[in-house]
Amino acid sequence: MRKILIYLAGPDVFRPDAIAWGMQLKAFCTAAGAVGLYPLDNATQLDPAAIRAANLAMIERSDAVVANITPFRGPSADVGTVYELGYAAALNKLVIAYSADAVTDYAARVPSTSGEVGAARDCDGMLIEAFDPPLTDNLMLACGVAALLADAELAIRSAVAMLTEADYPMLNPASDR
Repeated sequence: MRKILIYLAGPDVFRPDAIAWGMQLKAFCTAAGAVGLYPLDNATQLDPAAIRAANLAMIERSDAVVANITPFRGPSADVGTVYELGYAAALNKLVIAYSADAVTDYAARVPSTSGEVGAARDCDGMLIEAFDPPLTDNLMLACGVAALLADAELAIRSAVAMLTEADYPMLNPASDR
């Protein structure tokens, strides 16, 4: 049986220790019985279009995407990561997310002009989506992942477990990708 391939999405590629952290994520995958595909595995070129194409090709080859959706440069997940998650979802890939802030209500992270639930607006007057129960990010992201967990290792182990369950149709052991 071939190894499960997991694309490791997130703004981690911008960390000062991005390569070392990517190696740690890949080690989590190996320990769980999978192969990690990290975006910086492609970073031999500086051409943005080539990097994008290489990362999308990795997503296409993967069985699942495990993504860091910790708020990045604002109240929500990294926009590039969200793009990758949408791409993976369109390909019917399993998507698991993790966040260092997996419990804070998204609406509470967005600066508002009113504390009134359901009617709060941001500084531009735009409605801030608020739901009951609260969501940890925009509804398309919060409702679009199979699970939201507190750390990368648990998310990777969960993805492998979901993909190896007999009743989960995502992975075909007879497939020879």
